[in-house]
Amino acid sequence: MKIKSILIVALLSLVLSGCGTFKKYVSQGSIPANAYGNDVWQTETSLAQMSWREFFTDPLLQQLIDSVLARNTDINSVRIAVEQSEASLKAAKLAYLPSLYFSPQGTLSSFDYGPVSKTYNLPLQLSLDIDAFGSITNQKRKSQAVLKQAQIREEALRANLVSTVAQQYYRLQLLDRQLEILMATDSLWNASLETDKTLWENGKIYSTAVNQMESSYLNVKTQIVDTRRNIRSVENAICRLLAQTPQHINRSEWGSSALHHPEAQGDTGQRMFDTQFLKTGVPAMLLENRPDIRIADHAIEEAFYNTQAARAAFFPSITLSGTAGWTNNAGAVINPGKMLLNAVASLTQPIFARGRLLANLKTAKLSQENLQRKYVQTVIDAGNQVNEALADCQAAREKHAYYHRQVQVLHEAYTGTHELMDNGKANYLEVLTAQESLLNSQLSEAANMYNGAKAVIALYIALGGGTK
Repeated sequence: MKIKSILIVALLSLVLSGCGTFKKYVSQGSIPANAYGNDVWQTETSLAQMSWREFFTDPLLQQLIDSVLARNTDINSVRIAVEQSEASLKAAKLAYLPSLYFSPQGTLSSFDYGPVSKTYNLPLQLSLDIDAFGSITNQKRKSQAVLKQAQIREEALRANLVSTVAQQYYRLQLLDRQLEILMATDSLWNASLETDKTLWENGKIYSTAVNQMESSYLNVKTQIVDTRRNIRSVENAICRLLAQTPQHINRSEWGSSALHHPEAQGDTGQRMFDTQFLKTGVPAMLLENRPDIRIADHAIEEAFYNTQAARAAFFPSITLSGTAGWTNNAGAVINPGKMLLNAVASLTQPIFARGRLLANLKTAKLSQENLQRKYVQTVIDAGNQVNEALADCQAAREKHAYYHRQVQVLHEAYTGTHELMDNGKANYLEVLTAQESLLNSQLSEAANMYNGAKAVIALYIALGGGTK
């Protein structure tokens, strides 16, 4: 009686301690209130809540993004990975069901050249693992966490492709604009060169002035060649994303469509990247929107269930098995055969596994701890990216007014200096300097507009946009 009581108490203790292996994961994810930095104004809504179709209003860009999302090789590979994870989860769920096998056997035997005896077995074998301590449950939950990570990776890749295509598209628009500036400069400087040649032939200027002007004119020619080559390179890069052979990419003119907010409609100036229109939301929204943060949380969840499975390995495994079938071999050959029924219940309790179970548990715990630290770093990086993108938007906004005014001033300076030289009151070096300064300023103004657009796109992605 005393031994029986001891066994009952031991069994109850084992069951109660094993109940902890069924514990479900509770997300520990949190975002600091100042994740964006103390100098960032938070809003009730976020750009990330807009779909990419709402954010990018250019119809040609929308068509291009649609094509990339449908044809890109990487996104299709990720979709296959999602299907593989779904298959693994389905298998994990079916682990609760019994396994059933049909394994017929037949034997021919003869002793000392005697008559041949024929024996056969036609059994159905059934086996069922009892999930008494959570091994199957933890494997199923782990598979669910893996599937969620695969699905969110697809979202992350989609956002990355949306961002990349948009940046490349706007870069094409920038290069088109710069080519337009260079072509206009080419025509203007060619006329100036012809004028200088006439003045030189009439003895009004030296040949050095003509040489200097021609040198600058040829420099513009080389920039035109480089710009056209860059356009081809960007188009090829987009074609690679489309998984198609090189071809022309259709695009609209720069500034023909607002980038992200109705307030900037029809305005290609600084309002496009004015921070007062860039709604960041509150940092807690990153938990809902940022794919990398959600992936990091589900990675901890996967590690949690790995730890639970490592704990469950210390407890016994219980298996029920049975056989039902037809046989003529029951100690002696019986013809015809008879029914065979067999049922077995087995329990396997690990006692000593050469340290493997302890090592697995310790490894699982350390992996979980490491992923928790990586989660914190992911949150910090997310806030940093938002802050950096906002700073870039602010810098582009401030520089836009300066560049715009600089172009106006240099255009006036160039026109005035050219008139003075025509009247003999300025030398060719002054005209040349004014021409080159105006060209550089025009190109820089266009590049700053692109940098501003790129910063707005980076902010949209940093807040978790582009996934839908």
